[in-house]
Amino acid sequence: MATITTREPWLMENGTVKGLTKERHGKTLHNMSSSSLRKKSDMTLVSKVPISCLRLFLANLQEVILGTKLSILFPAIPLAIIAHYCNFGKPWVFAFSLIGLTPLAERISFLTEQITFYTGPTVGGLLNATCGNATELIIALFALWQRKVDVVKFSLLGSILSNLLLVLGTSLFCGGLANLHSEQKYDRKQADINTVLLLLSLLCHILPLMFRYAGDDTAYSPNDTLQLSRVSCIIMLVAYVAYLVFQLWTHREFFEAQEEEDDDLVSEEAPVLGFWSAFIWLAGMTVVIAVLSEYVVGTIEEASASWGISVSFISIILLPIVGNAAEHAGAVPVSVVFAWVLDINMNLDFNLLETGSLALSVLVTAFTLQDGTSHYMKGVVLLLCYVVISACFFVSNGSTTNQGNGLNLGLNSSFK
Repeated sequence: MATITTREPWLMENGTVKGLTKERHGKTLHNMSSSSLRKKSDMTLVSKVPISCLRLFLANLQEVILGTKLSILFPAIPLAIIAHYCNFGKPWVFAFSLIGLTPLAERISFLTEQITFYTGPTVGGLLNATCGNATELIIALFALWQRKVDVVKFSLLGSILSNLLLVLGTSLFCGGLANLHSEQKYDRKQADINTVLLLLSLLCHILPLMFRYAGDDTAYSPNDTLQLSRVSCIIMLVAYVAYLVFQLWTHREFFEAQEEEDDDLVSEEAPVLGFWSAFIWLAGMTVVIAVLSEYVVGTIEEASASWGISVSFISIILLPIVGNAAEHAGAVPVSVVFAWVLDINMNLDFNLLETGSLALSVLVTAFTLQDGTSHYMKGVVLLLCYVVISACFFVSNGSTTNQGNGLNLGLNSSFK
């Protein structure tokens, strides 16, 4: 079996592998979902390049840009920039930016995992937890900066729904078809912990809506709902920190992917980038994500008007698909706290349709995972739930979200 020394000379420094830790690198089951989009790179031609700096650059380029099945979407990034500066029309800028964000989100996950090979399991786990929802957070922060609170709420809600129903449903469906005549099993410990956290998050989302409807209309104050939302977000942040401690320190064995003894599988877990190469690529791609996110936020209303699709549908269904990664719910309290710092009145008072969709999605997911087994029918049910929720927001055109004191699509009316 070829070793890392013979296969990847660009990882060598003075004849030794650069800073590779012998510890498990903190790769957990929940951040392995994008690995199916990656493809193995053939470095035969690159290894023959005589100039070391050029060989390193080409090897990095092949691993980062061509090492994913989504590489065909990378041309959308320069097209978005060209469309922006050449005034091709804001709907074109939005479309190209949205497409360009898709491979970038997957590459962020890949680069983070490369860095964790050199940092050890604890720091690696923290990096995965931090960068896992980088795309959603960057979009949310740009939307808050432009005072588009409703886009933030819709996109974060959509991220949670797509992760619960679309991603999990697809995984169960494809896994069930691949093991059609056998029952798949998984560790219920992880599922139980995540289900409890989902229910806590759901409670924090429901309380502001219940508070608004349960009290006397004449005594109701939006400021009370805002304060309750901020307290709820602090509670969710405390729970998230406790979850990280539980996952990375006290009960790490619950979350570590099972060691594979097959030599071929072990060789695939070797790093393909050096630490500083991965870090530089990660920083560069984060900057590109920030640029495209600013384009998306700045053109979403024009795209909605041009395409005849509501902002709610674009934010809940389309935006989350491009950045689907683990732990989207963590972006919700962070966004509310960031809005608090900017003195923006963002609360968790979603309207009845949005809150009901979230509640039913969490319950369906909890029932799906309760027995520790899976088959394709569970995936079918989750996917159909996502389809019917998508259809609901597609036909709503914001009519249901304009009622009451919840979300409204007059994006600037939530501020003073």
